[in-house]
Amino acid sequence: MKYREIQLIDNNSIHNFELWVDGHRSFIDYQIKGDKAFLLHTEVPKEQEGQGIASALVEKTLMYLEENKLKLVPLCSYVKLFLERHPEWNRLVAERNQADQG
Repeated sequence: MKYREIQLIDNNSIHNFELWVDGHRSFIDYQIKGDKAFLLHTEVPKEQEGQGIASALVEKTLMYLEENKLKLVPLCSYVKLFLERHPEWNRLVAERNQADQG
């Protein structure tokens, strides 16, 4: 991972997982309900698109969810695409009936 040394920030006051790269903030909007993390939207500044930041942000977020024993409910289109490209992370996805109970 190109951005391995950059720490993921859980800014829970605004429900964002953040990654700061060269003074710019990228983030994933989320909601936690019980043991489920609903990932809603991923955003990277225009000037930093195409540099692998979104992918690093999602991977760091999934590592955080796994470490904190949270199940994933991927509502963000980018997170869904990431899971298609990296099916090994599907182990975190909440079963359909579990997701509906969030």
